[in-house]
Amino acid sequence: MTHTMERAFLMSKINLDGGEISIIRALGFSAAPLAGRDLKGRIERMSDDDLADCLRTLIAVGYITASPDMDKADGIDKVAFAVNSGYAKALREAIDPTPEPTKRQRRV
Repeated sequence: MTHTMERAFLMSKINLDGGEISIIRALGFSAAPLAGRDLKGRIERMSDDDLADCLRTLIAVGYITASPDMDKADGIDKVAFAVNSGYAKALREAIDPTPEPTKRQRRV
């Protein structure tokens, strides 16, 4: 499978809604975790219940990680979230599907 076909395949498999995109953008694509209280501060237009639902969905699919487990913690504020590094590139491309510039090959 060529790189272009692989990229199209990955992008077609990742379907995110607006809330999920907002969360992933707020987290960023580095492996650095972001505290839940800071995440809530970056996403002000989403209710706490909607934020928790979107986070649970992204965790269940594996796109983001949470430490400690959200269900064991006392609310979102005490949990650290991060984008799963295994999906970071595919998520970045799914959120911003700009085509890669074509490389000019030089004939020898």
